[in-house]
Amino acid sequence: MNALANFTRRLPSSLTLIAGVACTGAAAAQPSVQTLGEVSVTANDEAAERQHRRTAVTSDSTGLPSGLSVITAEEIGTLNVGRDISNVFRRVPGVVANNIDQGDTGNGFRMRGFATQGTHGADTAVYVDGVPQNMPSSQAGAGHGPAYLEWITPDMIRRIDVIKGPISALYGDQNRAGAVNLTTQSGPIPSSVGLSLESHGGRRASLVLSNSFNEVQSLLIADSYRTDSYRRDGKTARDNLFWKLSTRVGDGLYSLRINHYKSDAVAAGYLLLPDLQRGAVDPRSTQFSLPGFGSGERTALVFNRSPAVGEEGWSATAYAERFERVRGTASSSVQHTVGSDDRHFYGGRLAHNLVFGDKASLIFGGELRQDAGDASRRIWRSWLPTANYVNNQQLDLLTYGLFAQGQYRLASNFKLLGGVRRDWFDYDIQNRKLPGASTVYKDAVTTPKIGAVWGITPALEVFANVAEGFRSPAAEQISSSGATGPLGAAGGTVYGVAPSKVKSRDIGFAFTAAPGWTASAVAYHTLNQDEIVAQPDGSYKSVGDTTRKGYELETRLRLGSRWSVYGSYGRIVEARVNNPLPNTGARLSVPEHQFKLGAEYRQRLGAGRLTLNVDAYLTANNPYYVGTPQTQLHMMPTYTRYDLKATYDRENLQFSVFAIFQPHRFASDIAYGSSAGLLISPQPRTQVGASVRYFF
Repeated sequence: MNALANFTRRLPSSLTLIAGVACTGAAAAQPSVQTLGEVSVTANDEAAERQHRRTAVTSDSTGLPSGLSVITAEEIGTLNVGRDISNVFRRVPGVVANNIDQGDTGNGFRMRGFATQGTHGADTAVYVDGVPQNMPSSQAGAGHGPAYLEWITPDMIRRIDVIKGPISALYGDQNRAGAVNLTTQSGPIPSSVGLSLESHGGRRASLVLSNSFNEVQSLLIADSYRTDSYRRDGKTARDNLFWKLSTRVGDGLYSLRINHYKSDAVAAGYLLLPDLQRGAVDPRSTQFSLPGFGSGERTALVFNRSPAVGEEGWSATAYAERFERVRGTASSSVQHTVGSDDRHFYGGRLAHNLVFGDKASLIFGGELRQDAGDASRRIWRSWLPTANYVNNQQLDLLTYGLFAQGQYRLASNFKLLGGVRRDWFDYDIQNRKLPGASTVYKDAVTTPKIGAVWGITPALEVFANVAEGFRSPAAEQISSSGATGPLGAAGGTVYGVAPSKVKSRDIGFAFTAAPGWTASAVAYHTLNQDEIVAQPDGSYKSVGDTTRKGYELETRLRLGSRWSVYGSYGRIVEARVNNPLPNTGARLSVPEHQFKLGAEYRQRLGAGRLTLNVDAYLTANNPYYVGTPQTQLHMMPTYTRYDLKATYDRENLQFSVFAIFQPHRFASDIAYGSSAGLLISPQPRTQVGASVRYFF
């Protein structure tokens, strides 16, 4: 373990040498000018084709009997991503993707009525190149299971699959609302250098170097991003470096990547909506007149192996990562609560896929993750740390699991899918604040899945599934830290909470109404069993069930080679705690209505090609509670956002301009109910920007 820690500490200094070697190789291997031919992008057609592969025997996510969205690299190029990589999910039906200008706080991703209480992406299992991204028991201001994806830039992404519901047995912890599987680029792709400027001091410089050395493909991506905030006292500085080597050996594709991320931020915090509405505070002011702060650094090494041809054969992933993160949030005009994670983790995944022609397949395997280090939250006063802690734990968290998933076509148009996972938890928790609560925790959970797809006609597929998913208990839910105080205090309680499970039922269809016109719908009912909830005395208990019901509709239409349009509507019919605690509300804070609409226009213009994109987004009827006790039900203001983007490609150059409009004065995409009222992060009504990229 010490050797691994020392190795990962040395990785950042090695990256400078790696970048120099890759740049030198690029200069030697690439011609001085490479003129690009005309490229016709048909992202919507590609997504539609993938959508109707559910009856095929495939380990790809498109073969699952569930709601699914596929995001391609081409589509990401038409989105306004800016400071928050969460924006790549903005067109996905039913997904709330946050962009709240509070530094790197994790990635807001909510769907199917699961409320993550912020921008941190829990309740959805997120994997990148087979590596789980959800951070258990994070104390850097984000809670249990957040996904920190700020180390990813748009240039790094090849494809993202958003799987609705816990139907796939290939994904483990946090797979309750569903899963996100992100695959990074491998090349060869065009090399490029890009610059962009945005409102409020946003500026980005990016470099992509793609070249080959004999049979090895090298892809180096460097990205530096700086932005001030719409709010006073806010800013973010972020640097990312990514290097991936890929090659084919025999019947396998192999890759090795190293990435390094470093960021620093100052955040303005939240403001009370009643104060804003009566003019008591300026929307650009800082909470408590005391800005928050944060920093992060990650260095990872990842190895992957997959079959070179087809899907049959072995797949493998091995990884090691150093993870450091700090976040301080203001709790008064002189006090911060400062969370810190200083962790390293490593693990792997091995799977084998057996394919029996076009009739059946079986994929089986296992994965393991070791996560060790320190997690704490400490009280700071007047910018200095005090002796008082909210919690302070030394963690050694071992999780491992086995999974299997099979498919069988009873007929050419009818397929059954079944899967199961068994996951074990072996935790050693040393509680420095209350040593009496130090403990060893061992438990396990089994989550079965079953589904079916019926291709009623070549144009119409109907699917249904019943599946279970789970969330592991957080360390502080097992080993209580009690009230705020010094280290080494007497007392402490251990709670034997079990992993929280969900049972989800889905039914839906996908329909090709005409060439270039698709429509889909899915309805879901999710019962979250034994939800773990904090009690007024600081303890944790399983308090019963929470229920989520809803449906999503989507349609996409391509009109010739120039126009394409899309629209979706998500309705959460019910999201509630079935047995709420005394003096608490029953409704969960998730929007009842969500609309997404957009259009794209492509046209030859002179010697180049013009692409215009417009997107509209609305959420409404989002409940929250205020008062003492906090039981007075209110609705958050309706939130709307409009995105415009124009891109002109000519030979080696690409020019883009964009605008974002958020017309509601005090609306925010994320907010919190409190005893005094709704806490929001005010957003600018208008943002604009421009970028240029040179391909070589």
